[in-house]
Amino acid sequence: MDTRFLGIAELAQVPSVAVVVDVMRAFTVAAWALSRGAEMIVLAESLNEALALKARHPDWVTLKDGPPAPEFDLVNSPGLLRSVDLHGRTVVQKTTAGTVGALAVKEAPLVLCASFVVAEATARLLRSRKSDSVTFVVTGEDGQADEDLACAQYIALRATKPATDAAEFLRRAAESRAAADLAGGVRQGAHSDDVALCLELDRFPFAMVATLEGSLMVLRPCTVPSPTDDALT
Repeated sequence: MDTRFLGIAELAQVPSVAVVVDVMRAFTVAAWALSRGAEMIVLAESLNEALALKARHPDWVTLKDGPPAPEFDLVNSPGLLRSVDLHGRTVVQKTTAGTVGALAVKEAPLVLCASFVVAEATARLLRSRKSDSVTFVVTGEDGQADEDLACAQYIALRATKPATDAAEFLRRAAESRAAADLAGGVRQGAHSDDVALCLELDRFPFAMVATLEGSLMVLRPCTVPSPTDDALT
């Protein structure tokens, strides 16, 4: 499998397969939202679009980065989201990096959104699709965020070498600047458990596929084949 690791600004053409990685915290939060019963996640272009969608669909749930705001329902924190019942709800998510990265490759035939909590399911989906060329979009810090790059490299290796161990990649993520900022209270709208939850390997059994549905980029869970169905060679 031919792999490329690019920041958002480095995307010069539409990839055939894109894996958009945001570990801390957009696509850890998205996975938690789906696990808490959300029917789908709409990735918003802007805060104004998120609020406009909410105005048209009052039962939808809005989620953003940063501190709580009265016009938004939730913040981008797995620790704060994990106890929320989202059964049957649509979540509108707007974040600084993750949603931007997914929307940057919205024309790609296959877009996966990923973090460590869905790493193995994502790798298995890539194996099942027999993807020859995959572009990993490293969303944080203009493509330099080590937690995102470590996760992307781990998924890329697991897709071709299923015995790859996660320990070194998780260590890099744990020592990243994003982890330090979260642990040190630099980022608002955070929970003390956020770093640990973002480093929880394979917490969920699904991958997350983003597709254009009309004018909206929509993220849904995708069940992947079991290991016994994979050609693990």
